[in-house]
Amino acid sequence: MQSKWSYLKPGAIRLRKLGKSLPYVHKKLGIPKSTLSYWFKDIELTKKQKERLHQNWKNALVTARKEAAKWHRAQKAQRLETARTEALRTLERLNISDNDTLEIALALLYLGEGSKKKVETALGSSDPKTLLFYVTALERLYGVQRDTLRCQLYLRADQDADKLKRYWSRTLHMPLSCFRYVHHDTRTVGRKTYADYNGVCSIAGAPVAIQRKLVYLAHGFLDTIIENQMSG
Repeated sequence: MQSKWSYLKPGAIRLRKLGKSLPYVHKKLGIPKSTLSYWFKDIELTKKQKERLHQNWKNALVTARKEAAKWHRAQKAQRLETARTEALRTLERLNISDNDTLEIALALLYLGEGSKKKVETALGSSDPKTLLFYVTALERLYGVQRDTLRCQLYLRADQDADKLKRYWSRTLHMPLSCFRYVHHDTRTVGRKTYADYNGVCSIAGAPVAIQRKLVYLAHGFLDTIIENQMSG
């Protein structure tokens, strides 16, 4: 029984002998790839034709990868925008002027990042926004004055202590006199530091009573949420 594609066979054979790829012929003539594969099995391409087909395949692969990467970037951007929008909606529902909300936020931050072993309230981070929130919350909730706090910087070996003291002083709106101690990590000698890394700043000096309340508050809040969820 003659194939319904038989009348296209001469044209397909001609294209193949010109060095066209099977996908190209399939797309141009609409003939099934399985049929083309059978027709082309005895056609031997020249070395030059094979090299050109291989190069075309590599070029197509590069293009496909670029398109895939572009698609993934677009999808990621969309997911990030969705996350940002949902976060803003949550923030809009919060009463940020409520000190109880602020204290819960501070307590959870302190439970994760603050010092619990020393007899003082202290917290360290390399993130300026985290530390600015910390000192702002201490000031608003407990009346802790920034100039009564003391800061210690933990820097890499190649970082300039005086320059970073000024940086953290400006960023945290704290007097330069608060930045008395600097520790350089000798393990990093010979390794270049990223330009946007400003070391770790540890802020101490607030009364230990604040630490105790924050830790109890954080644990109590977590226990309440967990118990309510489990009992529900």
